[in-house]
Amino acid sequence: MNILTNPKKLRGFERHLKVENVSRRSILKGLGIAGGFALAAPVMSRPAFAAYETGASKMPHGTVVDPRVFVSIAPDGIVTIVGHRAEMGTGVRTSLPLIVAEEMEADWSRVRVQQAPGNEAKYGNQDTDGSRSTRHYLMPMRQIGASARSMLEAAAAKRWGVPATEVKARNHEVVHAASGRKLGFGDLATDAAKESVPGIEGLKLKDPKDFRYLGKGQIGIVDLRDITVGKAHYGADIRLPGMKYAVIARPPVTGGKVKSFDAAEAMKVSGVEKVLEVKGWPWPSKFQPLGGVAVIARNTGAAIKGRDALKIVWDDGANGKYDSVAYRASLEEAARKPGLVVRKEGDADAALKGADKVITGEYYLPHLAHVSMEPPVAVADVKGDRCEIWAPVQSAGGTREDVAKTLGIPDANVTVNVTLLGGGFGRKSKCDFAIEAALLSKELGAPVKVQWTREDDVRHGFLHTVSVERIEAGLDKSGKVIAWRHRSVAPTIASTFAPGAKHEAPFELGMGLIDNPFEIANLQCENPEAAAHTRIGWFRAVSNIPRAFAVQSMVAEIASATKRDPKDMLLELIGSPRLVNLSSVKDPWNYGEPYGSYPIDTARLRKVVELVADKGGWGRSVPKGHGLGIAVHRSFVSYIATIVEVAVDDKGKFTVPRVDTAIDCGTYVNPERIESQIEGAAIMGLSLAKHGEITFKDGKVQQGNFDDFPVIRMDESPLVTHVYIVPPGPDTPPSGVGEPGVPPFAPALINAIFAATGKRIRSLPIGKQLEA
Repeated sequence: MNILTNPKKLRGFERHLKVENVSRRSILKGLGIAGGFALAAPVMSRPAFAAYETGASKMPHGTVVDPRVFVSIAPDGIVTIVGHRAEMGTGVRTSLPLIVAEEMEADWSRVRVQQAPGNEAKYGNQDTDGSRSTRHYLMPMRQIGASARSMLEAAAAKRWGVPATEVKARNHEVVHAASGRKLGFGDLATDAAKESVPGIEGLKLKDPKDFRYLGKGQIGIVDLRDITVGKAHYGADIRLPGMKYAVIARPPVTGGKVKSFDAAEAMKVSGVEKVLEVKGWPWPSKFQPLGGVAVIARNTGAAIKGRDALKIVWDDGANGKYDSVAYRASLEEAARKPGLVVRKEGDADAALKGADKVITGEYYLPHLAHVSMEPPVAVADVKGDRCEIWAPVQSAGGTREDVAKTLGIPDANVTVNVTLLGGGFGRKSKCDFAIEAALLSKELGAPVKVQWTREDDVRHGFLHTVSVERIEAGLDKSGKVIAWRHRSVAPTIASTFAPGAKHEAPFELGMGLIDNPFEIANLQCENPEAAAHTRIGWFRAVSNIPRAFAVQSMVAEIASATKRDPKDMLLELIGSPRLVNLSSVKDPWNYGEPYGSYPIDTARLRKVVELVADKGGWGRSVPKGHGLGIAVHRSFVSYIATIVEVAVDDKGKFTVPRVDTAIDCGTYVNPERIESQIEGAAIMGLSLAKHGEITFKDGKVQQGNFDDFPVIRMDESPLVTHVYIVPPGPDTPPSGVGEPGVPPFAPALINAIFAATGKRIRSLPIGKQLEA
């Protein structure tokens, strides 16, 4: 363990957890502090043991389980725990350190959190995406805390000359019950640093019944006070001496490039210092910059005015004719023809031909933009063969590697300091904006901040894919579903990495298509081709959004056609409690997790439906113009069911008075964060369903800001959102929370609108469809 904390700096803040960024300079300063655990102690990278297997070891750089890397104790007893994931509202910078504090018996009021820089060789994987931080790091963080506790206990036992079995850490002290002696963590820090890190095999974890923090009460996030009083540091808050400010005019069409430009008028703008062309990479090029023309100025406002004055001639390239209306028609045409079969149970074609009745639903979702409250921004300072970056990135380690590769320098020469993220939703997993800053800093020989405007964010980001989902359900004479064919057509994220990718990748197919949990004898899933014409990227919940919308809408359509209750119809399709067998699927993706630990368990799926129906009052009497809709979906190995109540007036305007959601996310750390994430998912889900749409004409995005890509305002948000957390079993591993709340919202809303009005909506956004 190491000392990175200045005790004087932290005195007087016992009531408020303080978060600091671990920069190269602060580490060097830490070497000069006497006492405590020493930074120079050898770093021991060890694989985590676990009561259950996860996919953590398959992630780049796996996990590191070493208290010397993650924990330090100052002489005054302040415990500092390193948070190695990015904080964007999920509370991960609180939850993971909280796990360590729980196991080491630290008093949470005397804990400080420091943000790790990008260094996956030291900290293990740092990708804050896929709703996997807790499920991958619950056990490793417990082991880190338990190791620190064991070292403190061993140090106390030696000082007292008693067996280690006779002492026990308790609430920031080590106690010898027989003699009544006590020593605080700060008193033991120096001696504990000399102890060997205990072996994994003999490590003793706390009994969950003794937990003081995990799964208990409401633990506020460590950043809350700074955010509330305006002291929190986001990417746009970074200032360095001599820093230049830049904005970039990027090609309006993906794959386009600069033909020529005239900077004469831009250079006349007060504050503008330089205009230069930025290198772009041929599309597709992973997360490399699009290129364009950069305006360098003494402040961001001047840079924007200078960019507005540029005269640029663009070569739009191969995507210059991309048009949303025509592309939708091509997707619909593809969905009506056979495609690549990716799952086949029984004979769906024959069963559909022999069905008494066939119900067909075709569902459309447009491209979506992330529009996190903080647009992309990065500061870079390149000096010789070294680069330091400050940015709100979801993947600090990945950013470090990509910047190093682009600049042609070793990874070790790049420092990535992670600021708070003003929202991420997957956009900030892509580090193109950080690479832009690094390239400009190298060119100018000075620190540079690259600021994206909202228009840049909407028009030049990595969009959520457009999608057409076509489902045909065959029913027998009794109304039982005997056949199900689902064709999903969408440009793939793989197109961002490799040219010619036209089929969705296994990880996309595993998001609500091939993992369909319904107990239907004849089930077939197909994936026709679709070419991408813009940058496609991860988006909160990714392909689960269109799949849940289609599947759960179809369930309600079948219920209506057979005059069944939608909830009963849903439970009938889910079928008997069982583990879904995907042996017929060539590459059954499971969010990177082994099916042994995370099977598709229909008993858990049924449970959240039944729980939300009970707690949410399914079937309750509602006023005229109101309706209830229900939907359920498994994603990121969690199970979530949602009931939406909608109120539609005689002009077609609608509001959402109430939302009820039940979630089974296995073992959990902080229920306050679960509630927060589900409430946020309801707001985002409603916003996307009501307003979300990015369109293209002549290859260009037609939207630019919140005036034409609106997000819901406070008066449109759900009035009340109730969250019901399923208590975990004793051996139930943790699963995702950040993303799973979004997919079931839109279908529950659409089903509620049908219940209220009799109008079935199959195309999002809702927009003015109810007003027509």
